[in-house]
Amino acid sequence: MLKWLPLVARMVLGSIFLLAGLNGLFVIFGLEPFIDTSEEAMALFQFAYLLVTVKALEVICGILLLMNRFVPLSLAALSPITVNIFLLHVFLDHSLLPLAFLLILCQGYLLYIYRRNFFTLLEKKPLKL
Repeated sequence: MLKWLPLVARMVLGSIFLLAGLNGLFVIFGLEPFIDTSEEAMALFQFAYLLVTVKALEVICGILLLMNRFVPLSLAALSPITVNIFLLHVFLDHSLLPLAFLLILCQGYLLYIYRRNFFTLLEKKPLKL
């Protein structure tokens, strides 16, 4: 089996979210972004606090993925962001659709690899304390 594939997927996902989060924070603070940002993506964030929250979460989770710390938590936190990125590029802005597919692929693969960490979340009856 390919033992290096989870490492590559984690590094790719962590790097993309770290760079995208930092790029978004540059936009928030009025600095020139180092990666062009689409108008469609920026239009979704009508409220600045939402953009700050999402971009800060992307940076934090990207760093955690790169450091191999709290990976299941990071994957869970990034899942709705990844789905929104994918849907944005499928329906509104096709310019980064290959990157959105890469995010879905890496995220889905890592969720599969770490699936045992999520089993207790899906229990019908929780353990009594």
